[in-house]
This record gives sequence, structure tokens and C-alpha cells, in this order.
Amino acid sequence: MAEETKALADNPEVKADGYQVIHSKSSVFYDVYDRKAELKHQTHYCPGCGHGVVHKLIAEAIGDLGLQDRAIFVSPVGCSVFAYYYFDVGNVQVAHGRAPASATGIKRTCPDKIVISYQGDGDLAAIGTAEIVHAANRGEKITVFFLNNAIYGMTGGQMAPTTLVGQKSTTSPWGRRPTNEGFPLRMAELISTLEAPAYVERVALSDNKNIMKARRAIRKALEIQRDGVGFSFVEILSPCPTIWGKDPVEARRWVGEKLVPAFPLSVFRDRRPEMPVNNAPPQRLVSDVLEISAKDETALAEAHLHSHHFRQFHIKIAGFGGQGVLLLGQLLTEMGMREGLEVSWLPSYGPEMRSGSAHCHVCLSRDRIGSPLISHPDVLIAMNEISLRKFAAEVTPSGLVLYNRDRLPEDFAPPQARVLCIPASEMADHIGSTKVTNLLMMGALLEETECLAPETALAVLESKIKKADLLELDRQALMAGRSFIDNQVRVGAVSQPDGFAY
Repeated sequence: MAEETKALADNPEVKADGYQVIHSKSSVFYDVYDRKAELKHQTHYCPGCGHGVVHKLIAEAIGDLGLQDRAIFVSPVGCSVFAYYYFDVGNVQVAHGRAPASATGIKRTCPDKIVISYQGDGDLAAIGTAEIVHAANRGEKITVFFLNNAIYGMTGGQMAPTTLVGQKSTTSPWGRRPTNEGFPLRMAELISTLEAPAYVERVALSDNKNIMKARRAIRKALEIQRDGVGFSFVEILSPCPTIWGKDPVEARRWVGEKLVPAFPLSVFRDRRPEMPVNNAPPQRLVSDVLEISAKDETALAEAHLHSHHFRQFHIKIAGFGGQGVLLLGQLLTEMGMREGLEVSWLPSYGPEMRSGSAHCHVCLSRDRIGSPLISHPDVLIAMNEISLRKFAAEVTPSGLVLYNRDRLPEDFAPPQARVLCIPASEMADHIGSTKVTNLLMMGALLEETECLAPETALAVLESKIKKADLLELDRQALMAGRSFIDNQVRVGAVSQPDGFAY
């Protein structure tokens, strides 16, 4: 025993009571920081900044809970923009204010991961207000750490949504005036009014006691996500000595004396939210929403028997506003949905009600869709010459162009894709209305590509169009488009010198 006591006394790192004091960096941080060659062992934060403290608390919690291999850190635009140089976890850098939106996508794609959105007040409470409110309202199972220092730090000290009444900034030199700039936003209170969040707390880095409370709140927020409970949000009142013009000690005191009275510390929400769960199959959900009749149910069942010859099928539809371009895209999307496919519809149009440019992207897929944007469609439906000239070159070489004319323009250089010219407008006029031109083109598309079942098209039309005369016109147009392919293209196609059918 005497030898052990002597050994303890000889070791300066061991206290007399036998406890050894060890100061070390969390293993969740990188060993060295490669942001700058000359500063490999320190962060870029100012002395006394709260980001360094919060980084330490988050890293310790991730390490203690064994979440390092599962964690994905979503960094915003702001003073913490270089967080990916420090945290040895998955890292994603996002645009200003968009961290909750990106975190939502990551979490839904990788539900087993621990997704952390880390944001400042300018990022979360200003440009990102919509993203954080809607992510919280949906109860996304992510964790949000919100550092509130009541000022824009990175860009030089402009007034933030959380700047205090009377507080001066570069954009409020006379102090914040509620009559001119409004009152400070209290984000924890705002988030806690929503039904879906599971945990909302505000803490402060004002002294050691409150830092320990912040440590517990950060840990709990991560535990809630780990356990799959729901959305967790921790607001952290943090010092910003440089922009406040204070030394670190004074800045920390200012957090307790000024920020805390304006933003009271509290646990605003701590419960397991009751989220409705519907385990019905997707096709049944679609039927419920669309109120499909018994007759339509039969058509829906038949549509599911349709064999899809593709993994993904991309369609671009383009023309003038008023030609039913966007409606045609919506109909194809709903047809794909009824046939059990993953679908997306992305419109693009000008402000004009009629005659303005309009086009849309439709993706039909047996797999999940990564992006609704289509750069090289398998099919282009060009309702006018302008659209043909603008988009034909984008179609894949093995693809198809359906052009709403009886022949190609004389000076048009044919693309590598196959082109079918269909006088759809004239044919629709003979049927009784040029308004069904888009349905005629859809009939041609379905017959030529067999991407979707004609029965599904009829079921969709019957569920949407209640006027019998209009429904009959649409049926005739759909059949006319299919018949044109059968009778004019497959049987009696006339070839132009360049080899394209019309």
C-alpha cells in the first residue's frame, strides 16, 4: 500500500485521492484538421466562441452512445461551415438554410443513420425558416442543434431574426426596433407549438452548470433519434465575442444576463408523439385518395398485370401553354402510380396563361427515383416546332420523338433518335376539338412504346372527367392515336428520304 501511495505521489497527473486526470480529444474528431496546413490541431473558431464547446459536447455524446459509424453531420452556411474538417463521421455540406430539407432526404433514404442538422440563427431562423418548420411539423426523425447568438457572425454582424430588442448591429445601428424590424423570433417556442416534435429544449453556454445541462440535452436529443422516437430540437444560447465586441469572459456573462431573460431556458416538449400509421399497400392508398369506383378497381387490377419492359422510362413533353402539356404529364404520372411504379412529374412554364413556353419531365421507374430532372429523355413529345428544335437533340440515340405535325421542317437536322410525325392537331379537329390533341399524342405514345397500359389511361380519364361528352372525345382521341401507330406506322408507314416515318 505504501508503494502504491508513493507511485501516485510521483505521478503529476494523479491526484492524492487516487483519481487520474486525463485530458484528450474525442475520437469522433479527426486526429488532425486539414483545413490549413499550419493549423492542423486547432479549429478556425474565435476564442470564446460557443461552436467549439458545442462541437465537443456533440462529439462526446456520439462517442459515448456508439453512434460514430452511423452519424451523418449536415453542415450549413455560417461560422460552422467547416465542421466537416473536424467531425470524423459522414458529412454533407448544404446550401444556406437548407440543412433540415437535406437532412430529411438523407434520413428517409438511410433510416438507420443518425442525421444531425447543425445550424446558426441566420441559417435556421432566417433563410431556412420554412425548412425547419415543415421538417418539425412532419416529425422527421432527425436531430437539430440550433446555435443562437442573436447575430450574423460569419458575414460581419448583421441583425439576425433573434437579435434582441435594442441590440445594435451593422444593419440596425440604432438598435432593433420592433416597429421597424419586428420582435426576435423564439424558435424553441415556435417549434413546440407543432404536434409532431418529440423533444424541444433550450439551453445556454453561460456557465459550467448550464454547459452541463446543454451536454445532457444534446445527449438526450441523439438518444431520441437513436430510439426512433421522432424529431428532436435543441436551441443553444451561445456567445459570439468577436462580433459582440466583448472578451470571452464578458461574452459568456452576457449570455446569462441578456440572452437568457429574452430566451428563457426550458424543456418545451418531451413526449412520444402519436403519429398515425397506415400500413395499407400503396395501390390501396391511391384508390382511397382518388375515390376509385368498383369499375375502376377492376381496371386498376388489370393494369397491375401490365409488364413494364424498363427499369426507368423518361418522357419530356413540350409545347405552348394551352396545349395540355402539363396535364398530359400529370395523367401519365397518375397512370404510372396506379400501375405500381415510382413516379415523378416536374413542370416548367412561364407566367403566360396561353401561348407561353411549357414543358414537363415525367419519370416512370421500377426503382426509387433520385431526381425528377431529365437531361436525356427516352421520349420527347413535341407539340410544336419550337419544342422540336429545342429538345430533339437531347433524346437518347435509341429514343423516340413524337412530333405534332405531318412532316419535319425542311431545314431541320434530324436527331439520332427515331422520329414519328403525327398530325395530331388536325386529327383532333376532325374528332371534334383540338383540345384533345394531347390525348391523341398519349394514345400514340402508349401504342408505340407500350410503357403503360391503355386500360389504365381509360381508368384515369373516367375518374377525372365527369362530363360524358368530354370523356367520349378523350376516348376517341386516345383510340385515334393508337390507331395511327397501328395503321400508318406499323402497317403503312411512308418513309422519307432520311428514313424517318411520318
